[in-house]
Amino acid sequence: MIESRGPGESKIKLSGFNNLTKILSFNLYDFCIALNEKQKLEYVNYIHDKYSADKLVNISEEICRIIEANILGVSKQDYDPVGASAMVLMSDVKGGGGNAGAGGGASVKMHLDKSHITTHTYPDTGDPLGICSFRVDIDIATCGEIVPLSAINYLFEAFECDVVVIDYVVRGYTRLENGKKIYNDHNVNSIKEFIKPEIIKNYKICADISLPNDNIWQTKLLIRDDFSSERYLLNPEDKKTIDQDILDEKIKHLQQEMREVFHLVD
Repeated sequence: MIESRGPGESKIKLSGFNNLTKILSFNLYDFCIALNEKQKLEYVNYIHDKYSADKLVNISEEICRIIEANILGVSKQDYDPVGASAMVLMSDVKGGGGNAGAGGGASVKMHLDKSHITTHTYPDTGDPLGICSFRVDIDIATCGEIVPLSAINYLFEAFECDVVVIDYVVRGYTRLENGKKIYNDHNVNSIKEFIKPEIIKNYKICADISLPNDNIWQTKLLIRDDFSSERYLLNPEDKKTIDQDILDEKIKHLQQEMREVFHLVD
């Protein structure tokens, strides 16, 4: 682990290319109440339209802009009956840090080209009591100077997140000019430190795991349960016609589903 440096301090001088690999995995669930089979189909169509492969590419492009990466290639696919995926190959705008002396420009560029963003969606309407969910897995894998944690707040803004599991891992090592190996080039105490307070306040549980000696961090978030039921009805107008006891039972089941996903139990 290296010492953190303030804004006014000079950058750490590396010898050649920065070989560190940084991987941010952002896994989220969004939940909805469908009152019948017709609404389940409407939910799937809604998700397919809002988070189609093209929309996932747009989100990935914005991530690249935020983390200052160049887009080198795009692959995308919509699936039948549900789901979509996208992959963006990218490189570090800054060139990977240090100088390209050890290895040369071409080899450095090829190494940078291995950075990527992958996004996959998984809608689910199989719950017999009508609780629909939508899962998104986003992995941002970079090498060089890019720190993917800088995109974390945008991910909360791009999706509706009821349950979130975020993992961050740094692997490999690079060297200072004096030959000393370093295993991380930036200071991380907790993933939560990179999330805006106004986002954190929407969650009643924020569980943190920090293993700095292993360069592993995890943050899990479970949404507050005091939001209005309209938030989870596919059609908010249904609240005017549905029996309150039935709605209360569905909300109770919805909250149970969220807790099960958060704790990985059935």
